[in-house]
Amino acid sequence: MDLSAIIKKFAEQIGGQYTEYDNAQSIIIVPVSGERFQTVLGIITQNDLYNRKLISLTSKVCPIKPGIDYKMLLEQTVFFNYCRFAIKESYLQVEAVASLTNISEETIREMIQEVANLADQFELKLTGSDIY
Repeated sequence: MDLSAIIKKFAEQIGGQYTEYDNAQSIIIVPVSGERFQTVLGIITQNDLYNRKLISLTSKVCPIKPGIDYKMLLEQTVFFNYCRFAIKESYLQVEAVASLTNISEETIREMIQEVANLADQFELKLTGSDIY
């Protein structure tokens, strides 16, 4: 599966911007509500435990800090289709991860859109501004 081609095509369809780093990493800047944009990083990795390739789509929400209601965030994930919250490199992020085996282009597009929308929504809720 050519993740770069899928993300590039999706960016063109939605009026976003696409940047390819290499065969395994791409960035798409996704238009979201309120004339804002959200950056989503797509990475393909090898999962050695299950011996398969995974797609990981992530977007930063905000730096971690005291006062964030992490219980509320975990409770919100029951309403998500593909996403979860994660903390990486001192940032709260929204991420969606799936096996590349038998995944459709449509599912990847849905995952990208959900990551972007949720990251934007919770970024505004937690910081009051549009940072990423």
